[in-house]
Amino acid sequence: MKRSKTNLLWRSSIRFLLQHPWHFALSILGVALGVSMVVSIDLSNSSAQKAFSLSTQAVTGEATHQVTGAADGLDESVYRQLRMAEKPLKSAPVVEGYGRLSVVNRTFRILGVDPIAEAPFRSFASQKAGINLSDFISGETTGLVSHDVASELGLAVEDTLMVSVSGHTFPLRLIGLINPDNDQTRRALENLLVVDIGTAQKLLNMPGKLSRIDLILPENTNERAIKNITTLLPEGADLSRSDSRSQAVSQMINAFEFNLQALSMLALLVGMFLIYNTMTFSVVQRRPLIGRLRGIGVTKREILRVVVQEAILIGVIGTAIGILAGFFLAQVLLKLVTQSINDLYFVVSVQELSIGIYPLIKAAVLGMGATLLAAYWPAREASNAEVSTVLNRSSSESKIKGRIGTLALAGIVVGGLGGGLLLIPNGRIGMGYVSLLMIIIGFSLTIPLLVTGLTGLIRPVLSTINGLIGKMSAQGIVTELSRTSVAIASLVVAVAATVGVGVMVDSFRTTVVSWLEIQLQADVYVQVPRAVTRKADGELDPTVVLRLKQTDGVAGFHTVRSVDVHTNFGIDQLVAVDNEVSSHNTYQMKESEPGFWNRFRNEAIVMVSEVYAYRHHVDLGDSVFIRTDRGRAGFQVAGIFYDYASDLGTITISRNTYDAYFDDPAVSGLALYATDGADVDELVKRLRSRSEGLQEVLIQSNRGLREASIAIFDRTFTVTIVLRMLAMLVAFVGVLSALMAIQLERKREHAVMRANGMTPGQLWSYVITQSGAMGLIAGILSLPLGIIMAYILVYVINMRSFGWTLQLMVSPALLMQAVLLAFLAALLAGIYPSYKMAKASPADALRNN
Repeated sequence: MKRSKTNLLWRSSIRFLLQHPWHFALSILGVALGVSMVVSIDLSNSSAQKAFSLSTQAVTGEATHQVTGAADGLDESVYRQLRMAEKPLKSAPVVEGYGRLSVVNRTFRILGVDPIAEAPFRSFASQKAGINLSDFISGETTGLVSHDVASELGLAVEDTLMVSVSGHTFPLRLIGLINPDNDQTRRALENLLVVDIGTAQKLLNMPGKLSRIDLILPENTNERAIKNITTLLPEGADLSRSDSRSQAVSQMINAFEFNLQALSMLALLVGMFLIYNTMTFSVVQRRPLIGRLRGIGVTKREILRVVVQEAILIGVIGTAIGILAGFFLAQVLLKLVTQSINDLYFVVSVQELSIGIYPLIKAAVLGMGATLLAAYWPAREASNAEVSTVLNRSSSESKIKGRIGTLALAGIVVGGLGGGLLLIPNGRIGMGYVSLLMIIIGFSLTIPLLVTGLTGLIRPVLSTINGLIGKMSAQGIVTELSRTSVAIASLVVAVAATVGVGVMVDSFRTTVVSWLEIQLQADVYVQVPRAVTRKADGELDPTVVLRLKQTDGVAGFHTVRSVDVHTNFGIDQLVAVDNEVSSHNTYQMKESEPGFWNRFRNEAIVMVSEVYAYRHHVDLGDSVFIRTDRGRAGFQVAGIFYDYASDLGTITISRNTYDAYFDDPAVSGLALYATDGADVDELVKRLRSRSEGLQEVLIQSNRGLREASIAIFDRTFTVTIVLRMLAMLVAFVGVLSALMAIQLERKREHAVMRANGMTPGQLWSYVITQSGAMGLIAGILSLPLGIIMAYILVYVINMRSFGWTLQLMVSPALLMQAVLLAFLAALLAGIYPSYKMAKASPADALRNN
């Protein structure tokens, strides 16, 4: 008997879902969209991380430790010393950097190795390439790529490649192809160009220098043995584990990835409103059936079980579709994420998605969890309803209207607690997002009350515009408050997210533009093409520098040198500037010690960017210890300046101090000042002609560099814009779902209206007006929530993620666009339901009811 009753309930549930396919489909779509965003972001992030990890593993090989030098590398004599030690170590010299294949404009990692010492470290370098060793070390510029890369680019052995490094182009003869023996190695070699160590020194302009020396130390090597090795090293050299660098680089993008993941969760939150609306609709539609079932002995638990089973069905189908859709969306986002990482952090090339089990499990848990959480309250309502009231359709609306005060009070409490979390000092990024979520939920709980109040305000306006139809439309929003308030809430959250993120991006952009106007004082800027857009660490040819400085129309200049150095905090960017540029005119100081600029020019002190100070908890008077060519040296931090070029932070030092500690006369960038009255565009043309044939350099006017910098900024936020659009799509589906639910629920009411003389056109106008009013209310309510979200994003999450100080800029145009967006979204969502209502036959609706 119990089994047959359960089967009856389950068949009843399935029959209901099949009788309302559009609503069922929209519910699944809401879950699928939210899950697809989570999956796509996770897959994009993990694929980029995996590609970098594989590439790093390929060049690290079996090495357990590595010896590194100061900014300009390690003298190759250190390698000879290690080989000639009393107990020779397994060691191999490495020279590495980045170059570009001109024909495909693709960046490759150049790995220079000694094939004789390579065998224990990286077996792919020569053994699997089928080459003649003498060709590899002949002194010619020769190299190897993987067989897959050669096939992709249409290359063959003995082809000549044109490799561009720091503006210089070299012909390189391809003498062999590496054949990986497994898929992981194949992917690791996708962007690797293997050359002899002498060739690498020539390509990367590192004569007599090494990037590092790889070592293989036994697992049982103790600290004393390691200390003995360090005694063989000169000042400026250091011994570290081979995985330390990759871990440090990988940590660079943690905040970047976390913020993308949090934004993807927003779509899932909006989807939860849609699921709630669907399950509530499902329960309300079957109130008479539930009442009859309760009357014949079906228990509360059995009713609860069947509603939960429906939610599970929606969750399973929606999650499965979302995971599949996430794969396709990830293909699009992967290019955007990879571009942002290349612009800001490090070189990575991702040719295919890396699909791991964790993102899929995470998506399944979130999709099912969000569905069940959203379905809990409707399921509870259905199971707890008394037989005497469950048959009464108006009881649901009476309950929601009786609770709007309680809901609003609960919303204020939840939102207040969320705001209180923001006051916790030194909070983590995750805590900031928890606070934001609580404020969103709190605001959503007040929406029934706010909708009731706003509807009363706009009713006279609608009545004036559309007469009795307008008045009825406004009243219908309150009459169906259990349905309309949830649809409006989902639209409010989605549009508020658009406002919040839009204000944050505008604030960031305005701050960066103002900073660039102060930072860029010269008329023309010269630098070499670079692998990572953010890092100006290439080297200008000294001949080019001399010729450009002597060009007619150049009145003055200053130089910049940018290098990566090892500090007590890891690997950091060090920028050396001429004394001429060391002034308050080109740097916005956040704080500094008295007499800072005079000391900066004449003493061994540094200033650090605001981001660097925040990330490493550095204050004025603290010291940063840098590995230099003179050994490890401490530099007092005497100033902290605003800088928006890097979210990793920079250390800035005067050129005089840099030259005293580093044997590196190179120049990374050149800033030129034009003579009074000179045409800057014409000067740029002359400068380009002066450098032609010597080195490929980027020569940009002040305006051109500013525009290029803003273009990089805009490109970085492209992913954010895509995610905002998807969140709006979820909200659009939510409004459409709610309006279709109202259409199905109020068939009889609409039929009575038609029977009393309302024309199909008037009914269409009634629904469209109601949709537009819902959108207008949602747009208005989204503004305060959006501004609160923007405040948290700018002053809490941005600061905790990166450490930048931004000025909150709220554009009236953006707020007006948000209201218009909500209005149009609701209006579009109302077209199909209004058409269906107007087309429905009054006689059929009255007969069926």
